[in-house]
Amino acid sequence: MTDLKGKTLFITGASRGIGLAIALRAARDGARIVIAAKTSEPNPKLPGTIHSAAAEIEAAGGQALALQTDIRDEASVLAAVEQAVARFGGIDILVNNASAISLTPTPATPMKRFDLMFGVNVRGTYLCTQACLAELIRSAQAGRNPHVLNMSPPLSMREHWFSPHVAYTMAKYGMSECTLGHAGEFRPHGIGVNSLWPRTAIATAALQMIPGVDLSKCRTPQILADAAHLILTSDARTTTGNFFIDDELLAQHGVTDLDRYSVTPGTKEFIPDFFVD
Repeated sequence: MTDLKGKTLFITGASRGIGLAIALRAARDGARIVIAAKTSEPNPKLPGTIHSAAAEIEAAGGQALALQTDIRDEASVLAAVEQAVARFGGIDILVNNASAISLTPTPATPMKRFDLMFGVNVRGTYLCTQACLAELIRSAQAGRNPHVLNMSPPLSMREHWFSPHVAYTMAKYGMSECTLGHAGEFRPHGIGVNSLWPRTAIATAALQMIPGVDLSKCRTPQILADAAHLILTSDARTTTGNFFIDDELLAQHGVTDLDRYSVTPGTKEFIPDFFVD
């Protein structure tokens, strides 16, 4: 399979950044995108709403359904899935992209922030996967190559990935544990479950809110969009249980000139992302 034409993707956190980039890449194929995100009103600090994302997706050649969704809330997620099925007839692909971050040590991590990270990253990923599962099984039975893609890192039990921000690391690794477990659980159904993570920091509005980050030494979300496209068009029966790194995956498909993904073309030294040894 080379494209996603006619496929329905349910993407969390798709109002901006990496989630929107993945949606726009699929839209160019003629895919149908369910934008499951919280932002329905413009925020001066974080550009992009579910409605502006829908307009971009449709301009790119896709169909869009904008659904204000809090993935921490079971009723909200179940309602979004129900509306997605009513509009598009099913769900073929789930992208668990929504995430909360706080790079703080234990004394500086209030339990409210801890609960947010676990509620969005771990519980939200698990809940959305559970809620979409029946539709993904139906997709498999219809030969539509269903996938779950979690935007989470490779699992590495090394102290230096935990000690600076224990809560955040546990929350992101919780998403990756979903990949590990659900790949095995859903293999008999023919559903592919994989993780994707960047080698370098990615320039997003969320990253801009972290003090001291030099965006000129980052890559754009398009590198993850292109890498995700390769995963989501692969055979779900054989491509499952992987923790892909964006540049490695692209290289495996012959894409080695990555300058097009640089915020500043010609950049040689990038800010490394977390969790990649």
